[in-house]
Amino acid sequence: MHALRNTIAAAVTLAMGVTMANAESAAPVKNIVIVHGALADGSGWRAVYDILTKDGFHVTIVQEPLTSLADDVAATTRIVDQQDGPVVLVGHSYGGSVITEAGVDSKVSSLVYVAALQPDAGEASGQLLQKFAAPNGAMRSTSDKYFFIPAEKFRQTYAADVPEAEAQFLSNSEQQLAQKALGAPISAAAWRTKPSFAILTTQDHVVSPELQRWMYQRSGSKITEVGASHAVFISQPAKVAHVIEAAAKQAG
Repeated sequence: MHALRNTIAAAVTLAMGVTMANAESAAPVKNIVIVHGALADGSGWRAVYDILTKDGFHVTIVQEPLTSLADDVAATTRIVDQQDGPVVLVGHSYGGSVITEAGVDSKVSSLVYVAALQPDAGEASGQLLQKFAAPNGAMRSTSDKYFFIPAEKFRQTYAADVPEAEAQFLSNSEQQLAQKALGAPISAAAWRTKPSFAILTTQDHVVSPELQRWMYQRSGSKITEVGASHAVFISQPAKVAHVIEAAAKQAG
């Protein structure tokens, strides 16, 4: 009888241990790292940040210099490495190229592409952009080879569904992107080995919706279509946050 009681106790202890381990593994990833795209900085992500933070996530926003792909990947990797556990890595626009390479970091559990480029190894961002032309060719270049959108075309190109005053602020705080960043091929594609989610913006005049669909279908990303401009993270932050939280839950 004593042996039987010991056997039962051991079985119960083992079962509880397995249950607790499963519960821990099922817990959502709590660290979210967001990489903004070209022509903007991280401040536009405040509404998404507030939603995620309220829901219990630890959110960090990378401020890349946009001077080269290598610089931007390094800036992202520094932030990822500072997190205390697994990470959902989010990228917008050109930031998608950055997270595709930086996402090979062992701390990254899954990737979220928001109206973002999603190159494969050996592909450059500019190479992808030429595959399907954007509906509005407003991009210009400075004499020292930095891309920008002229102020008079910024709202209609980048943020048509954002209130005029906010779009004006975005335009006046535009962060230009080095041409060489678009010309640099990535060395590895994290989406080939990690789960990826994608928000496809159907009213996008910066990254063609056709290009987005082609990339996301190629990678097998879980696609969420949103009727929004390139600035979907401002115009529809709740939908963006919802996809990020779904990625965190699945990665847990």
